[in-house]
Amino acid sequence: MEIILAAVCDAARERPDGKLDLVGIFNELRAPGFPAVQDQMTVVVSIAWAEGETGRQPIRADLIDDNDDLILTIQGHTEVPPSVEGEAQPHTRLVMPLENVVFPHAGRYVLRLTAAGGQHPACSLYVGVASDGET
Repeated sequence: MEIILAAVCDAARERPDGKLDLVGIFNELRAPGFPAVQDQMTVVVSIAWAEGETGRQPIRADLIDDNDDLILTIQGHTEVPPSVEGEAQPHTRLVMPLENVVFPHAGRYVLRLTAAGGQHPACSLYVGVASDGET
């Protein structure tokens, strides 16, 4: 498997033509204090599957801090069809709206994807202290 796209954004939607629209992509947040709560955010991951990675595939996404402490977990599965010669690899899109995500302290957070028998860092997010007048 290969992570084609991984992002944190304000919102995302899949269009009828198969394209994906992302709004407000970010990799940094600022908070006046900690623990900090992000009211809404969306995590988007697109995975291309290799030949032989077919059928029911479990997927787990863990948001971890720089101490490797678990902040949240999203898990489920996808059905991957067999590859078809001359066509793009089968892929899975995960669009995960999240609410009230608590960041216990300032620092770097990583979304770690577990799929196809391995762990893969997907994307990261830095949460820092807001300066005066910044939120």
